[in-house]
Amino acid sequence: MAISISKAINTQEAPVKEKHARRIILGTHHEKGAFTFWSYAIGLPLPSSSILSWKFCHVLHKVLRDGHPNVLHDCQRYRSNIREIGDLWGHLHDRYGQLVTIYTKLLLTKISFHLKHPQFPAGLEVTDEVLEKAAGTDVNNIFQLTVEMFDYMDCELKLSESVFRQLNTAIAVSQMSSGQCRLAPLIQVIQDCSHLYHYTVKLMFKLHSCLPADTLQGHRDRFHEQFHSLRNFFRRASDMLYFKRLIQIPRLPEGPPNFLRASALAEHIKPVVVIPEEAPEDEEPENLIEISTGPPPGEPAVAADLFEQTFGPPNGSVKDDRDFQIESLKREVETLRTELDKIKLEAQRYISQLKGQVNALEAELEEQRKQKQKALVDNEQLRHELAQLRAAQLEGERNQGLREEAEKKASATEARYSKLKEKHSELINTHAELLRKNADTAKQLTVTQQSQEEVARVKEQLAFQVEQVKRESEMKLEEQSDQLEKLKREVEAKAGELVRVQEALSCTEQSRSELSSRLEVLSAEKDTLSSVLRQREADLLAAQSLVRDKEEALSQEQQRSSRESGELQGRLADKESQERGLQQRLLDEQFAMLRGTAAEAKRILQDAVGKLDDPLHLRCTSSPDYLVSRAQAALDTVSALEEGHAQYLTSRADASALVAALTRFSHLAADTIVHGSATSHLAPTDPADRLVDTCRECGARALELVGQLQDQQALLQAQPGLVRSPLQGILQLGQELKPKSLDVRQEELGAMVDKEMAATSAAIEDAVRRIEDMMNQARHASSGVKLEVNERILNSCTDLMKAIRLLVTTSTSLQKEIVESGRGAATQQEFYAKNSRWTEGLISASKAVGWGATQLVESADKVVLHTGKYEELIVCSHEIAASTAQLVAASKVKASKHSPHLSRLQECSRAVNEMAANVVASTKSGQEQVEDRDTMDFSGLSLIKLKKQEMETQVRVLELEKTLEVERVRLGELRKQHYMLAGPAGTPGEEEPSRPSAAPRSGTSKKPPLAQKPSVAPRQDHQLDKKDGSYAAQLLNY
Repeated sequence: MAISISKAINTQEAPVKEKHARRIILGTHHEKGAFTFWSYAIGLPLPSSSILSWKFCHVLHKVLRDGHPNVLHDCQRYRSNIREIGDLWGHLHDRYGQLVTIYTKLLLTKISFHLKHPQFPAGLEVTDEVLEKAAGTDVNNIFQLTVEMFDYMDCELKLSESVFRQLNTAIAVSQMSSGQCRLAPLIQVIQDCSHLYHYTVKLMFKLHSCLPADTLQGHRDRFHEQFHSLRNFFRRASDMLYFKRLIQIPRLPEGPPNFLRASALAEHIKPVVVIPEEAPEDEEPENLIEISTGPPPGEPAVAADLFEQTFGPPNGSVKDDRDFQIESLKREVETLRTELDKIKLEAQRYISQLKGQVNALEAELEEQRKQKQKALVDNEQLRHELAQLRAAQLEGERNQGLREEAEKKASATEARYSKLKEKHSELINTHAELLRKNADTAKQLTVTQQSQEEVARVKEQLAFQVEQVKRESEMKLEEQSDQLEKLKREVEAKAGELVRVQEALSCTEQSRSELSSRLEVLSAEKDTLSSVLRQREADLLAAQSLVRDKEEALSQEQQRSSRESGELQGRLADKESQERGLQQRLLDEQFAMLRGTAAEAKRILQDAVGKLDDPLHLRCTSSPDYLVSRAQAALDTVSALEEGHAQYLTSRADASALVAALTRFSHLAADTIVHGSATSHLAPTDPADRLVDTCRECGARALELVGQLQDQQALLQAQPGLVRSPLQGILQLGQELKPKSLDVRQEELGAMVDKEMAATSAAIEDAVRRIEDMMNQARHASSGVKLEVNERILNSCTDLMKAIRLLVTTSTSLQKEIVESGRGAATQQEFYAKNSRWTEGLISASKAVGWGATQLVESADKVVLHTGKYEELIVCSHEIAASTAQLVAASKVKASKHSPHLSRLQECSRAVNEMAANVVASTKSGQEQVEDRDTMDFSGLSLIKLKKQEMETQVRVLELEKTLEVERVRLGELRKQHYMLAGPAGTPGEEEPSRPSAAPRSGTSKKPPLAQKPSVAPRQDHQLDKKDGSYAAQLLNY
């Protein structure tokens, strides 16, 4: 366990190995506690390394979750140590130190929670019955338990967010060891969070069944915040490759549970975390102990002279025949011994020579292998270079497509492209020649490999023969030693026999004859041994001659191999020189292509800058919206231009990315400059001057950058990022030139259309009811001419309301037909969002109709009650006619020409105009009838009084004329201000796409409520965009 702790908790920035953690956990189960773990953990230098502290927290978390239950009580005794580690690293500015601080808080919270609630094990896996029992029936206990689980979940989520935040700032990925070291503890966090989420959902539903919803509003808000954080955490973790092979992360629902609806508990699904079974890891190999055999025992020492040991030294100078025979036998034995020693020395010397030859052959074979390996490496380099040439060819083919696109835009690059294509064909032919040469080289290498294999076989045969000779020599030496031993034993036996013969000499003479025969046998055996030795010497000479022959063959093979390797080296050198030439040619061609593209980009930019001072360009206009889109697109290409420039500086053999980015940047930058000049023609003087100056600066920096890209020396100092500043200035000025209006979110447009149409219908229905009420009141409150005038006016208003209601109903049907025919596979909301300008015009027209109907009813009510003026009715009738015309125009933009609903809508529009004319006629005739009854009575006036009243009337006429003139001027200013505030909120003008506006306006006006007069203004053509299904007509001269 100590070894596993030292291997698991170390300073290496790598995740803890599962096998070490598993051994530590098994150790806690064996000793039923964590005493051993803490005894080693206390001695670790945790304050010296943040990584060591982080891995200690990770191992402690795993031990708490999966260790023995007594581990929790053992850890309680070391809470102060855990807190001190967290406080220490919390005061230091270390990336792992900040994580250690958060992790220690989580561990302390975990220990406190499980000690307070022993029903929940450290693994947090309990059944619903245990959860119900732990919560109890007291609402206060349930409330407190829910708050503690919320705190527990906050600590878990805070750790995960801190880890992901460090990964984002450090640009780490989950496949790097540093990222995996941080991500490894999140596996335990995911396991804890899945259980805590399930328990909090259960407890929240139980609380809502006991307490009112207002009391638990804080709980619901906190749960919703944790739900979204946990869902984001699970989503990010499931997207990482590191977690996909270690844990199966559950998916949470799109929205949190609805605790206000008790039946939503049945829809809740418990998230289940699955840990796949791990493949058994290879155990570390144990150190093997080498057991070497002892040296072979030495040869036994030669025994002393047997005769001297038996009979002692001679005591007289007189010797008989037996003494001479014994001495001769001694001399022969000594001679045989010396010859045997010589044979052994020669055999050992021969064996050492053979070993030296074998070592020399092995060294030569190793040299051949090195040469073979070098040849294989050279061949692999050739293959790699050929693969690079193929990749360069593929890049050239892709560049060919880019050149075709550039050819469509600028005909001047056609000649360069054809020349580059011819060069590519030459490169392909060269590549084919290299392939053929590579095939020849491969064949030669195959022949070399075969010859080397043959040399290896010859060497193996030589080694086998040498080994066989060695074995035969050893066997012969063993046989000779056995024979020598046998001879010694026989000599000893003969000595015994001689003793017995000497004892029996006095008895019989026959013993001497037997001894003589024995001596003859020994001489015969001596002859046999001599012949055997001669045979062995002949065999050794034959083996030496065979070895010399093999050495000569091997030397010849080595010479041939050296010649072939020299030839191969020469060919490889030639190929390397050819490859260098081709590489240099490729670099020149790539730079030529880049220089041609830069020259064309320079001409495009110069043409765009020239438009700033072109008097013919003054009639061209553009909208700030379109300028903003062009400037944003140009800004996006600056990053691609920087990446392409960096990539080209890294690898000069590939300029495709830089050429593509430069082509797109030049066109978009030129487009931005031209449209910036066109937008300045309709802008105020000060912003227009700043916009033109910014466009000039953008063009100057772009031309400077293009000029640097044409020079190899200045290419290294080129900074594409300098163009970003003027483009951002153009973008900011375009944003400032856009009208400051409040836009409605496109997602709400669809709902707003239905809402406004329904509100308009409701307003018309209400107007009809109010007119009927006014009719009844007028019949009771008036009589005579006034009753007749009121009835005629109210009847005409009722007819007008009915016509408007039919118009709105027909417009709604036509709108549904437009949506169904134009949306395709999209939803109704997506159709409204896509055609946002048309939708806004439709909403504005519907509001105008509803507002006009409301104003008409209020004016009629005032006229009936004699508190209003007849002119108000006339003005409201005219306003309703204009609003219905706007609604018809808005519906007609998207409708089909042959639609029956469109023809019916036009008929309803004509009916509304007729009814409005009837209201105006009824109002005027009623006014005339009422005013006719007021006759002038001049009977009581004298001449002087009449003259005085005439003068007063003339003064009144002049005053009224002056007031009329002032009111007309005020009316004109009001209409002008209304037009400026409304902007393009009216119907989209698709029917006249080629007429430019007199002033640039963009944006969407604030939509008024139903009771207000809507802001209605015609939509200008240059404000249309692609979202409305049409394109702006840009009158620009290229």
